[in-house]
Amino acid sequence: MNKSILTLSLLCALLTGVLLSSFTNKIEVEYDFQQVTTIESVVPMGAGRSRMIATSPSGTLEESEMKNFFSISGINFSNVRANDKATTDKISQLVNAGWSLENVTSGVYSGTESNNNGIFITRYLFKKVK
Repeated sequence: MNKSILTLSLLCALLTGVLLSSFTNKIEVEYDFQQVTTIESVVPMGAGRSRMIATSPSGTLEESEMKNFFSISGINFSNVRANDKATTDKISQLVNAGWSLENVTSGVYSGTESNNNGIFITRYLFKKVK
């Protein structure tokens, strides 16, 4: 009987300790977020507009031009490489500044039967502890 009471007492003490520590050890971490959006045009003949837009935590915008996927002769792989480099350079810049890539979302608008214009849009969400 003494052994049962001792075991029950130890179990209650352990449970109380676990419950108390779960209430007192909650540390709230606050984050800043930054969004980078690339919009790459697939308008034939190079007539589209492609951009990279970075929105800082304060809401300021940084916009830079990117190359269009198409030129007069069709898809332009030099432009694709230039856009890849610009995107990875921006990602590297942010990661080296302490931001971590949290999420990537992409989408495509491919036009309609009467409109063959389109875009690729990719959003990169970064976060950093305040």
